[in-house]
Amino acid sequence: MNSIYNMMPPVTKNLIIINVLFFLGTIVVERYGIDLNNILGLHFFLADKFNPVQLFTYMFMHSGWSHIFFNMFAVWMFGCVLEQVWGSRRFLFYYILCGVGAGVVQEIVQFIHYETVLSAYDNVDLGGEIVPMTDYLNLMVTVGASGAVYAILLAFGMFFPNQKMFIIPIPVPIKAKYFVIGYAVLELYLGLSNKVSDNVAHFAHLGGMIFGFVLIMYWRKRKQE
Repeated sequence: MNSIYNMMPPVTKNLIIINVLFFLGTIVVERYGIDLNNILGLHFFLADKFNPVQLFTYMFMHSGWSHIFFNMFAVWMFGCVLEQVWGSRRFLFYYILCGVGAGVVQEIVQFIHYETVLSAYDNVDLGGEIVPMTDYLNLMVTVGASGAVYAILLAFGMFFPNQKMFIIPIPVPIKAKYFVIGYAVLELYLGLSNKVSDNVAHFAHLGGMIFGFVLIMYWRKRKQE
């Protein structure tokens, strides 16, 4: 275990450490009635509790053990490779920019939903509880590194498209490019489906991939000039 820790490049290692520390800190301060996810999570920009800094802090917050485990596992699995390919500075820039970009896309999608559906109402019925719209908007909170993680996944698929991966429960290896395309299509379907209400920011995931794709193509174009 110690050898794996020492082999991790610095940015990947520190990103995992910071995320874990924030998550443990969230658990500790919750005992004192402090909800860090509510403070540092990304609120809808029309909500009273929105703060622009949340576009950065939200990506270090997580809603549960499985949430942070799978995100950090992906950061370790794919981040180590990309940091070795790009170098630490470029990898960190990519991670942060795509995480912020994912938050921006999530805000845009929430605004579209607000303008087309919510703005017509003064209150919202939450299972029999009538909540004023101002309070409901404060409930729209996004947390997690998933946007940046999906950007890392996209980058891995673009740099190593034919790398075969074993994905549970698929019984056969699948090439990275097909895995990435499949995930993007799935996220788009889940985000657009009116039948899905799983409290997952699917468009933030797609936003991270979009920002990642644009940034990688920009770097490639500059390299060719």
